[in-house]
Amino acid sequence: MKIENINQRLLAEATVNNFTGQDPFDSLNSRFFSVAPRLKKGLFGLAWIQLNKRSIINIRPLLGVPAMRNPKGIGLFILGLLEDYQRTDDRLYLEQAIELADWLLTQQSDVSLWQHACWGYHFDWNARAFFVPKGRPNVITTIYVAQALYALGKVIDEPRFIEPALDAAHFIVNTLYCEHDGRQFFAYIPGETAFVHNASLWGAAWVGFVANVTGNDDYKELALRVARQSVKEQGSDGSWVYGSRHHHQFIDGFHTGYNLEALDMLRKALKVTEFDQAITIGLAFYKVHLFEEDGTAKYYNNNRYPLDMHCVSQAIFTLLRVGGSPDDLALAAKIIDKSISTLYLPKRGHFAYQKHKYFTNKINYIRWTQAWVYYSFAFYNNYTNQDSVKK
Repeated sequence: MKIENINQRLLAEATVNNFTGQDPFDSLNSRFFSVAPRLKKGLFGLAWIQLNKRSIINIRPLLGVPAMRNPKGIGLFILGLLEDYQRTDDRLYLEQAIELADWLLTQQSDVSLWQHACWGYHFDWNARAFFVPKGRPNVITTIYVAQALYALGKVIDEPRFIEPALDAAHFIVNTLYCEHDGRQFFAYIPGETAFVHNASLWGAAWVGFVANVTGNDDYKELALRVARQSVKEQGSDGSWVYGSRHHHQFIDGFHTGYNLEALDMLRKALKVTEFDQAITIGLAFYKVHLFEEDGTAKYYNNNRYPLDMHCVSQAIFTLLRVGGSPDDLALAAKIIDKSISTLYLPKRGHFAYQKHKYFTNKINYIRWTQAWVYYSFAFYNNYTNQDSVKK
């Protein structure tokens, strides 16, 4: 199956559904909690989320969990639409991107509280490390939304998209910068002191990018200082564990890819070479330990399961943006082919959430799965199209 056809089907389904859908972590949106909101926090809320996340049967409709738009998912779709627009010059992609971007502007977290442009999820989120109320901003959502708005704003020369995208860097610096336990980093959410490499590095990447655009030397130095913290804690083999806490001591595919892409974005924005070695050994570890010979994208360095399109999509960006060699392109193609044969559901027209050793979770999640696939496949299509034109 041609990935262009698969991607057009994904986009068509998302359009029909007005880009709404369900999410692995959205079950606290259940109407049940309007009666007992206090149960969202603590062990009950955490167990409730995990039950729905791990279930292979989607019981959300029975629980009154509505299908909704997710700001990060919408940002990913915008980025994919821009790739398809660049490849085809079809303005329908651009018009869709503008409509979605205007919606994102209405979904900013409370500006009176946070002072600057930022975004969070459309659901309350209970994790082992923290509880995050609906709409409370986080660094990853903010950065993907900011990237989408900035890219679109530059294409159509529209300040209403560019300005909040740049303003997001002020939120990251003023609210998320943290000095804790001898470290200097950007936190995942306001007020949290857990050190997570991908969150901190993406924060540094966007702050550095904006520093370059605006000529802000203070932001440049801060971005470099934060990035150096994660580079200092990189393993000698090129790996990164997820974060500093005891339950963060794992190495997985898509967060490793995040780290590499963020570092690469930072070095290109600020035109520095000090991270070249970290990226080189990190990319080498990534390619050797997080993929199998047949193109299977492993979830963990020591366990292939669960197979997850999040790992596949991030591999496309990491291999082509950070690597970019003919071998990287060939590996990306192999990974895509393998993912289609193992995770695509042709009768349903979308990708499964995860495939485990003995069962497959086929639930359709728009932000976690379909938005990532659409963006990464659109990027791959545009990348290979440009590559063929050059030849």
